[in-house]
Amino acid sequence: MPADSVRAAVREVFARREYQWVEPRHPLQWLRDLWQRFVDAMNHLETSNPVVAQIVFWTAVAVLVAILVHFGFIAARIYRATVAGPAAAGGAPVQPSLDAGGHRSRAEALAREGRYTEALAHRFLALLLELDRRDAVQFHASRTPAEYVSDPRLDATGRASLAELVATLYRHVFAAVPCDAAQYRDFGSLADRLLAHVAPR
Repeated sequence: MPADSVRAAVREVFARREYQWVEPRHPLQWLRDLWQRFVDAMNHLETSNPVVAQIVFWTAVAVLVAILVHFGFIAARIYRATVAGPAAAGGAPVQPSLDAGGHRSRAEALAREGRYTEALAHRFLALLLELDRRDAVQFHASRTPAEYVSDPRLDATGRASLAELVATLYRHVFAAVPCDAAQYRDFGSLADRLLAHVAPR
């Protein structure tokens, strides 16, 4: 076989991708390099000054524990405010067995005791259950109050009223702004008027 043919065949074979022996650079190589430099710096610190290295290590552990505790606290608050229902965030357990009338009665009882913030949560649940009964929303305990604004079968005025009720609920139940008797009455009146704005099927 002629030497030129052999050289051409060798060049062709070694030009293939599997014979490219240069290691490709990973898109996150800079992050690996940064991590390696950090590890090298910590190893050097541990060798040159073990006391400082121990202080840095235990400080990092304390910060990590604080982050995990904070994450757990936030997750618990989100759970109480969404999955457990809005009343749980105000301190009163949600009673899913109650119907709209039951939640309305519970709201009135709480209002008579001066517990207006908790009463707002039950009054809002009563409204949602009534809207669900009229096929204006689909009630589910895992939904947040704000999620109901986007899908109700209400006219424009009804949607605006529902958005206002949700904002009021968030302000008093979640942001812990105090609620008085007048504000509770206004909330109930707006909820009653909203029922007249359910769009016909």
